[in-house]
Amino acid sequence: MQAFTEITGLVAPLEVLNVDTDQIIPKQFLKRIEKTGYGQYLFFDWRFHLDGTMNPDLELNASRYKGAAILLAKDNFGCGSSREHAPWALEDYGIRCILAPSFADIFYNNCFNNGMLPIALKGEIVAELFHEVRDQEGYELNVNLSRQLIIKPDGRTIPFEVDPFNKRCLLEGLDQIGLSLAYIDKITAYERERGIG
Repeated sequence: MQAFTEITGLVAPLEVLNVDTDQIIPKQFLKRIEKTGYGQYLFFDWRFHLDGTMNPDLELNASRYKGAAILLAKDNFGCGSSREHAPWALEDYGIRCILAPSFADIFYNNCFNNGMLPIALKGEIVAELFHEVRDQEGYELNVNLSRQLIIKPDGRTIPFEVDPFNKRCLLEGLDQIGLSLAYIDKITAYERERGIG
């Protein structure tokens, strides 16, 4: 898993409440067996018309947000099913960090397991960010996980909370398998003592 320490990236707004995982990555694209290649299908039913043309009414489709690394979202982001494909699609699209007032629990944990940082912020802070993103083309934020700070273009900072265990795993690039491998010597010793393997 790719470690997350600090990023500076363009911010894209998605001002929709209760975005569920079926909207993030529709069911018809879940047949793939790889973890990559889902980015092209992110928010597919919103980003494209039935004829396959780009939907210009979706703010996320605007050229000014192309290449965004940070997604600004609304309450209860990632609700619905527990599909891990949702963070895969976001990450493959280029999103490394999501800012929202709240997240669905399973989606929130799946983000950490896939090298993405979800940050819950107060609603009024998110509302202010939506205003600033739209008001200033090319709006970028610096997100520093080790310092637990979001730094705005004008230098003002927004502190955020993150569980220490999740923070460590992201900083070290450890998913659940990587975390287990970090203890391989102890696991091997345990198995030897019990005659396993």
